[in-house]
This record gives sequence, structure tokens and C-alpha cells, in this order.
Amino acid sequence: MSTGLPMTVPLDGLPSRVRIHEVGARDGLQNEKSTVPVDVKAEFVHRLASAGLTTVEATSFVHPKWVPQLADAEELFPRLADLREQGVRLPVLVPNARGLERALALGADRVAIFASVTESFAKANLNRTVDESLAVFAPVVAEAKAAGAHVRGYLSMCFGDPWEGPVPVERVVGVAKALEAMGCDELSLGDTIGVATAGHVRALLTALTEAGVPLATLGVHFHDTYGQALANTLEALRMGVTTVDASAGGLGGCPFARSATGNLATEDLVWLLRGLGIETGVDLDSLVATSMWMAGHLGRPSPSRTVRALAGS
Repeated sequence: MSTGLPMTVPLDGLPSRVRIHEVGARDGLQNEKSTVPVDVKAEFVHRLASAGLTTVEATSFVHPKWVPQLADAEELFPRLADLREQGVRLPVLVPNARGLERALALGADRVAIFASVTESFAKANLNRTVDESLAVFAPVVAEAKAAGAHVRGYLSMCFGDPWEGPVPVERVVGVAKALEAMGCDELSLGDTIGVATAGHVRALLTALTEAGVPLATLGVHFHDTYGQALANTLEALRMGVTTVDASAGGLGGCPFARSATGNLATEDLVWLLRGLGIETGVDLDSLVATSMWMAGHLGRPSPSRTVRALAGS
């Protein structure tokens, strides 16, 4: 299992380096039906970091009733202290003030909130309207910033919603500006059900920059439902985005939106970036081995095409 690496042929107008925001340990595992042991989760995060990923989203401090798979956050996070000491970023999701309190008590210094752009998903996921959810997040962001934490704001349903259909660009811009005004350091644009296409990506990023949102604060989070995640990523790179979310082995989806299939596989992303001569710091063979190891624990093959190709299957 090795030797397969793409020939490097750069394209003009692309960044020289991309930071991969690895979400496999949180977003990737959150809707697994069978509980993944905390020892396996801790080793998974360590293996991802050893493969060269410098940002690994570790867990979520959500109520166990809503996401039982992540009920072990208090047990898992302390097991990753050595990685934090090595400089690995370990953001955690906090849904509310109580979640933030739990995270800060364990020394978390990077947190994320999860906002919806659409009313239907806000109701399904947060049981609130968009404005009501933003009102809940405002004091959470303020408290996190007061504690010296870095805050990432996730925007879900940025391109399409299973109940409402296509999402107007201006609605995304409005929520993004609201999160920016709260004090979020970074915003991640989520294509939660994977319906985005390259032109839509360009239109949204153009609108955001015209509204004064710096590209340096934006990341993209694509799902591969219709096979468009890499095409959309390339368009975001052309626009100047340098942070891309991905999930090792293509794990994950969204437990509150059935049409949300797997995330963009980190291995597929690394293959693309390697071929373009864009630095990531990630060792592809090590990452593939990690995803195969996790696939063994989950009892099914990885959906990542790159993992399957390099594994010889």
C-alpha cells in the first residue's frame, strides 16, 4: 500500500498551502449507530495528528440525549492533552452556554458553534428560529472570547435545504455577518446536503467578500452527495479560500438531515492538493492507513475513493 502519488502539475491562481480542518473524529463519528469506544476515538485523533493534520476537531459537548455517540466528551478530551502540548489544534463543538462551560472546564481553547441559515433546519436541529438561535449563540461567543478561546462559526445549509430547496445567497451573507459581528474568528460554509455546484460556490464567496467578510476567515465544508465536493473545493481555492474541512475516510453526514451523506474524504482532498503542488503537511500513506484502521473498527470499508485505490481494493 503505497507508491500511488499523483504527478504534481500546479495551476496558476491557487494558494501555495491549505489548512485541512479535519472533522472525522466529531462530524464523522457523530451519527454512528454503534458506540465507538473512547479508547478507539482517542487513538483515532492521535493517528490523525501523526499523519500531519494540525487541526483535528475532537468532539462535541452536546447533551448526550441528542448525540449519544459523543457522550464521552469529558472522558475523551483529557486524553488528548499531549497533542495540545505539541501544538495540535483540537476544536470542540459547543451547542450552548452549558456546553461551553463543560469545554472550558477541561481547558479547551478552540470552540465551535453550529448555526443554521434556514428556518426549517434551525427548527429541526436547534428547535428555534434562525434569529432565536443567533440570540442564544451571542452570549456563548462572548463568554468564549472573554476566556481567550478561538471561536469558529459553522453555517449549515448554505447552498440547499431538504425542506426549503435552494438557499438565497443573501440569506447566507446575513447569517455570516451576524456571526462575524458576534466575534467569531472563523466561519465554515457548510453544504450540508451536498447540492452545491462550482458556480454557486463562486457566487456565494463573491457575495461574502463584497459584504466585507475576509476570505482569510472563511472555510468550506462540502458533502459529496452528488460527487461535487472536489469540484466545489477547487472553485473555492480559485477564489482564495485556504481552509478546507474534510473527514478522514469520508466518514459522516448529519443526524438531523437524512439527505446529508458523507463528508469530503480527507484522502481525496490531499490527492487533489498534492497533484496541484499545494502543501498540506499531511502524509497520505499514513492517513490512508488510519482510515483503513478505523474502517476495521466500524466494520465496513471506507467510502473514500483514494483509500480504496491505495489499499488495492
